[in-house]
Amino acid sequence: MFERLISFLNDIPGGGSGGERRDDSDDPRLAAAALMVHVMDADGVRLDEERAKLREALTRAYGLSGAELDRFILRAEEEAHEAVDLYAFTSILKRHLDERARIEFIGIMWEIVFADGEMNELEDNIVWRVAELIGVDRRDRVLMRQKADPSRNNSEPGL
Repeated sequence: MFERLISFLNDIPGGGSGGERRDDSDDPRLAAAALMVHVMDADGVRLDEERAKLREALTRAYGLSGAELDRFILRAEEEAHEAVDLYAFTSILKRHLDERARIEFIGIMWEIVFADGEMNELEDNIVWRVAELIGVDRRDRVLMRQKADPSRNNSEPGL
């Protein structure tokens, strides 16, 4: 799962490391990280494994470590908790990502949702809303959910 996350983060435009940007108001990497934090926290339980994998992915993708990594995650957490809606983040992703990358991001969000082996309705709702806001259609959203769901037999044709 997190190999896809690392690859996705590497491909997000933005230049430089996440910890060095002064004006991050239009940084798609920070917007993506904030949305991942938001969906990780939706069910009220953040697993240590989820946080560790996010840290590992940000380290490998952006070369962040130590205090710089801590600052970037703290900024993403602050952004996620202070946001009044998802539009602030989704509008940035929609501007910076092409259609395939937006679909891939929804797949990554589903993988975070299913990291604990189950999905609750708040997580489902967040991914649905993010998908709508970034222009990922229902069919692609459902296909990405099916691929991420560990309870499904992912060897079905067409998946």
